[in-house]
Amino acid sequence: MIKRKLTSGIRRRSLLAGVAALGASGAMGAVTGCSQVDVSGATGGGHLLEDLRKKGTVRMGIASEPPYASINSKGELTGEAPAVAKTIFRRLGIKNFEPVPVEFGALVPGLHSFQYDVIVAGMFINKARCAAVLFSDPDYESKDAFLVRKGNPDNIHSYADIAKGKYRMGSGIGYAEIDYAVGNGVKKDDIQTYGDQIAGMEALEAGRIDVFAGTALTMIEALKTGGHPKVQMTSPFTPEVDGKPQRDGGGYGFRLGETKLRDAFNNELQKMKKSGELLRIAKPYGFTKEFMTDLTAKELCKK
Repeated sequence: MIKRKLTSGIRRRSLLAGVAALGASGAMGAVTGCSQVDVSGATGGGHLLEDLRKKGTVRMGIASEPPYASINSKGELTGEAPAVAKTIFRRLGIKNFEPVPVEFGALVPGLHSFQYDVIVAGMFINKARCAAVLFSDPDYESKDAFLVRKGNPDNIHSYADIAKGKYRMGSGIGYAEIDYAVGNGVKKDDIQTYGDQIAGMEALEAGRIDVFAGTALTMIEALKTGGHPKVQMTSPFTPEVDGKPQRDGGGYGFRLGETKLRDAFNNELQKMKKSGELLRIAKPYGFTKEFMTDLTAKELCKK
């Protein structure tokens, strides 16, 4: 059986040790690797947009995580985030793109140390990250989904269903979906954790669990690997806890203070949302209308 390692939703939701504190302090000379960098941010709106137009090239920090961004077998930059970013930067007068692949955990430090100009990785936007990164508005809204046995014999469509039926649930190590389940009455000690969705599908097929919870987009990507005909995905949904929708979204990250570039980027992004172009670009990567969003970075930075 072919196994494929997938990086899942928790990487987009979770915070990296030290990154939140680094951004919140706004400290000068914070340590990133072995070098000293200034993360206090540009002043006067920044001048990066003008510089990029002169150079004609923008460096994009990416983490290999389909369908958001990755380098394919031909060595080409691909994914929803690069496709959208390329379109916008071309309209801002920047025609060349240089991908800089790093581990997800290195994205924010790499931005601070000027290894690249923008994070293009579908990174989740939240309050702690907003202290370290200037985010665009989100270009997608995350949804959860369940992997279940073919036909969904237990009729599982929500975390409340799992709690009510006392079904055996699986999820990834540290996934936010665990908190959503617990918030709906599922006992944390009854939730099994696995390394990725592939391992979750194998557990389903072996009868060790009744349902595996994760983000819908990574579920879609996992099912593309094939080899699991007895497993299907439920419809994507927005999880609720205590009756409150838990909405999340991902966007593009700029260095603090570079508001001129961020605002110009946002302006083009909003045009694409209104015209439907954003969905047309994102659709080949598994994004559908239900992943489009009216959320703003300002809203998500309060979470």
